[in-house]
Amino acid sequence: MVQPSTSWFNASRLKTRHLLLLLHLYEQRSVLRAAEAANMTQPAASKLLAEMENLLGVPLFERHARGVEPTWYGQALIRRARSALSEIGRGYDEIASLRSGQLGQASIGTVVNPGTNLVPQAIAAIKRDFPGILIRVEMDYSRPLVAKLLDGHLDIVVGRIIGPEGAGELQFEPLADEPHSVIVRAGHPLAGRSQVTHADLVEYGWIMPPAASVLRGRLDSMFLEHGLSPPQNVVETASLPVIIHLLRHSDLLTALPAESVAPYLQTAQMHVLPIELGVRMEFFGIIRRRDQLLSPGAERVLEALRATARRLYPGPSAPTVPPSLPESGD
Repeated sequence: MVQPSTSWFNASRLKTRHLLLLLHLYEQRSVLRAAEAANMTQPAASKLLAEMENLLGVPLFERHARGVEPTWYGQALIRRARSALSEIGRGYDEIASLRSGQLGQASIGTVVNPGTNLVPQAIAAIKRDFPGILIRVEMDYSRPLVAKLLDGHLDIVVGRIIGPEGAGELQFEPLADEPHSVIVRAGHPLAGRSQVTHADLVEYGWIMPPAASVLRGRLDSMFLEHGLSPPQNVVETASLPVIIHLLRHSDLLTALPAESVAPYLQTAQMHVLPIELGVRMEFFGIIRRRDQLLSPGAERVLEALRATARRLYPGPSAPTVPPSLPESGD
């Protein structure tokens, strides 16, 4: 049997109050302000910080006249402390749910397209059989969702892995890709045309994802590749309800997977313009932390997502871990 190292025993002596102070120091960048946030005196905070550094044998913060800055060692522990405290908090919440008669809980993050079909259908299936499971859903772009997954705020993300950051801690099950189309309202001046060019698209305002998103970068690149300047009349939003209402009440354009607005296309309230954008996103899939033991409620959510995905996305299964991680995401 392999014996734990001495450093592991030292680290195991860290207490919750140590970790809480660590996060306050990171957020406040001041021992005094961190002490106030943690409801303790400055000498007590300095003593706790010294205890942590003595236990670990490394400096966690650099002291200077303006306050403190985390060292590389401090940044490594801060990442783990945030995740550990989040897991403890979620454990308390789960115990409270079980005591109140619920069957546990699960938190899911999803990008737009699977958030309009896969995730709702999977949740509906769970609720039919296990109405006592509390399920929380958050819709956003992949990058912030994966960050929350790594921090322990989410159990499962349906999205994309964004490059190498944290990739070694993640497990990815590809589900499907999603080509993007130009969506407009019924009666839009471009809706009746048999052919639309990229130059036609620039003449109208656009609903775009935030500037930091990969999709925004690809849309801008698409216009540049056709010798055009990206649209300047832009509304930035990641909210699908906002996008839908803007489309229905204006001549704005947007690029979305057609599936995400399928009900509006089927009832002819919206139309897909006849143009091949050439903009695609990599496979989205189910993302989990490798070292995470899912709660019973989250396990049932995972099973339902897989079962629903097999029905919605038939075809050859992709490998569980892609040979190379995409350098992009929503």
